[in-house]
Amino acid sequence: MALALAILIWAIVLASVALFTGEFGWFPPQISEHGEAMDAQFNLTLIVVAIGFILAQVALGYYVWRYRDRSGARAVYTHGNAKVEVATVLITAVTFVTLAIIGQRVWIGLHLEDMPEDAVQVEVTAQQFAWNFRYPGPDGKFGKTATRLINDQLNPVGVDSRDPASSDDVVTLNRMAVPVNRDIRLTLRSKDVTHSFFVPALRFKQDTTPGLAVPGHFKALKTGEYEIACAELCGLQHYKMKGFLMVMSDQEFEAWLKERAEF
Repeated sequence: MALALAILIWAIVLASVALFTGEFGWFPPQISEHGEAMDAQFNLTLIVVAIGFILAQVALGYYVWRYRDRSGARAVYTHGNAKVEVATVLITAVTFVTLAIIGQRVWIGLHLEDMPEDAVQVEVTAQQFAWNFRYPGPDGKFGKTATRLINDQLNPVGVDSRDPASSDDVVTLNRMAVPVNRDIRLTLRSKDVTHSFFVPALRFKQDTTPGLAVPGHFKALKTGEYEIACAELCGLQHYKMKGFLMVMSDQEFEAWLKERAEF
């Protein structure tokens, strides 16, 4: 029985390794400037964790078989080995702290680097259960907003029409358009609860928190239409909270923005 259980444990390990190396249910091909660095960090972390997982499960299977119940054998009490315990804790700590430090470089590059002056500005406002996108228009300035002016059907982000800067603002629902090969500066907000703006193809995921304006940026390198999901459980209809990112040429983007401004 012990040998059968050990073999079962090792078989599960092999199946798990095959599942991940086969990339079943993997991310879609990445299309962003920072996507390669994100994938490299993800793969490095996955490899390190896989090594630890495999070693631990192989050892578990061995000990299940090695210390199986045997006729006439008596249990022996042990205090363990302090040196081995300290060594394994230190190795684990150093490994994961190093991974965290390396990963922070990727995160800082994605969230804290300064954007060029000509970056396209987009304000993302999440709500149960939709995405609102606002563009500043030709003047390059967002108009003021006020909570008292919010109306989910007519004014979903509460744009103040009395502010001259708001006259050319463009607000869209669940569809975000950006020009290809251009820096995009994001400001992420939430009207109600915590959501998470996730575009798998961009390798971009950032929580939107009520009361905060969270910065972010990306550059899309390939035209097309890509899914925007909410990656944070935000209510009973969380599964319906889906939008689309449309990456266009400069000319198509300007035409799209002009068409929306006429509504």
